Amino acid sequence: MPARSSSSSTVRSRILLVDDNANGLCARKSVLEELGHRIVTASSGSDALDQFGTQKFDLVVTDYKMPRMDGLELIRRLRQQSPELPIVLISGYVDALGMSEESTGADAVIQKSANEVSHLVRAVNRLLRKKAAPKKSVSAQTAPKAKHKTV
Repeated sequence: MPARSSSSSTVRSRILLVDDNANGLCARKSVLEELGHRIVTASSGSDALDQFGTQKFDLVVTDYKMPRMDGLELIRRLRQQSPELPIVLISGYVDALGMSEESTGADAVIQKSANEVSHLVRAVNRLLRKKAAPKKSVSAQTAPKAKHKTV
């Protein structure tokens, strides 16, 4: 039970979920909604950019292989608009193409597999906690410096 209550800190985060495969989109949406997140879906990169232009999101989860605009191009465009936005990339080609956080620009890269759902849940929770943490650590870092200078 304590594990469930710890995930309640991420409740009501707005997540943009992007995938041209309706089945994958529906399955991931259901899992993330069960955790309390508010999900907006997009079936293409251009649809995702339209959604992103009119709404604020705490995190984006995108598939890699989509027609007209793949997940890497979507990530590049999202980073231009919001460099600090947490992004998760999901692909069946992670291993084959050697995809990593460094090579894709995503904050987490997940291989489609039987363990995909648990990896997605962990990545989403970690990135949303990390997104909230910098505000505290910045003020914590400035306070010791001020004390150090006055000593």
